[in-house]
Amino acid sequence: MEILFGLLGGLGLFLYGMNVMSTGLQKAAGDKLKSIIGMLTTNRFMAVIVGAVVTAIVQSSSASTVMVVGFVNAGMMQLTQAVGVIMGANIGTTITAQIITFKVERYAPIIVGIAVGIWLFTKNRKTKQLAEAFIGFGILFIGMEFMGDALRPLREYEPFREMLVSFGEHRFLGILAGFAITVAVQSSTASTGILLALAMEGLIPITSGLPILFGINMGTTVTAMLSSIGANNTAKRAAAFHFLFNLIGTVIFISFLQGPTYRIITYLNSDSIPRQIANAHTLFNITNTLILLPFAGILVKLAKKIVPGEEESTHGIKYIDNRILETPSIATVTVIRETLHMGNVARTSLESALEGFIEGNQKKIDETFKLEKVVNELEREMSGYLVKLSNTNISLDNRETVNGLFNTINDIERVGDHAENIAELAEYKIDNQLNFSDNAIEEINEIATITLKAYKNALTALKNLDASLAMKVIEAEGQVDVLERTLRANHIERLNNQMCVPASGVIFLDIISNLERIADHASNIAMAVLDKVKTKR
Repeated sequence: MEILFGLLGGLGLFLYGMNVMSTGLQKAAGDKLKSIIGMLTTNRFMAVIVGAVVTAIVQSSSASTVMVVGFVNAGMMQLTQAVGVIMGANIGTTITAQIITFKVERYAPIIVGIAVGIWLFTKNRKTKQLAEAFIGFGILFIGMEFMGDALRPLREYEPFREMLVSFGEHRFLGILAGFAITVAVQSSTASTGILLALAMEGLIPITSGLPILFGINMGTTVTAMLSSIGANNTAKRAAAFHFLFNLIGTVIFISFLQGPTYRIITYLNSDSIPRQIANAHTLFNITNTLILLPFAGILVKLAKKIVPGEEESTHGIKYIDNRILETPSIATVTVIRETLHMGNVARTSLESALEGFIEGNQKKIDETFKLEKVVNELEREMSGYLVKLSNTNISLDNRETVNGLFNTINDIERVGDHAENIAELAEYKIDNQLNFSDNAIEEINEIATITLKAYKNALTALKNLDASLAMKVIEAEGQVDVLERTLRANHIERLNNQMCVPASGVIFLDIISNLERIADHASNIAMAVLDKVKTKR
């Protein structure tokens, strides 16, 4: 029991240290993570590099692959891009194992002490974030030392040693053991850490270590497969591809390349089993990628066979996904995209309402009512997502962005409400067969054109953080205010001259009032853009 508690305690420190290091690295990387993801193209070689770099920062191939499922589900990444990132993630996760084998446990307390001192006394945000990463780095090694100390008594327990040796003779059992450990702890890096701790205590030979390592690579696919439950078909196919990629690689190595791998790693490090395991881990994932990358298209077709069916059309939420919250800097990008998506749905709703009014088109009016429900759904989902995002380890800059988006999505939701108001007025006009003079229709078109352009420009300014365009929106809002007062006076004059019936007059005034309010909300979005631009300078 003492061994078990010591192992669990060490594993807990290891996982905590890895999490702290990952968080610090992500904060320090900041917008660089966004630009890394932005480098993604259909070029699979570039996608492999991106996957390796992101995983080296996140410190977990399981987390990276879960994020990939989230990206695919959110429409940020195509399946052809995802396959390269998944391959790269397998390579990136080997870096942690390589670092562990350098045996810096004796220096870990010093590293933690110095890093904590820097973290406490520095005021530079970037330095603080790097210090946090080093704190996690040191705690990770302290956890490794705890695991080693807990396992040391097992060197005298012959049945345990015989069981580990038997994994070399019965490779399937070794693969099964590695698979089971990884499924249990939900982290291939943690499983590899346990394997290396056994190797550092001389408890496992390399012949047994290799099958367990292959099992760990298989086990890491389970996390992504579980994550894909409830996702769209493309995301499920990404998880299926990950499973196929690691399965085929394991079969190839077990059947044909285990002997050559053993000779290479023993040649590189003849006296260190931990180094042999770390090198085998790297060699397996690099070689597997080189062998299977040319056949990625075939693997994608197999994944489509495993997950049949057409891709579902996207309604409502399009980009945000809880899986992406693992990397707050990237989650911030997705929530901005979702905000723009919501803004465009509201814009389409407004255009349909105006066309429904001018043309007397009931179909356009019904479309507005349908889209308004989508806007409301988006507002509810995004508000909840923004709360979750603000509770992550988000950078100060991204936190300001998130706080501003709370107001922006409220403005967009109100635009949808005003579009619905206009649609209701249009429906009343049709039902009661009300007529409007050519002058009234022309004036509505005039104020609607300026308002719609201002709203479109506000969304574009938000997308590009364009201060000059934001200023044009604010100027347009002033024009709409003046125009609304002018049109109101003109219409009252028409009523007084009996050129318009009172029922039509009330609708006219309500429409221009709604359009004036939409211009106000567009101006609010533009002012939020200006505030964001000022903080970045």
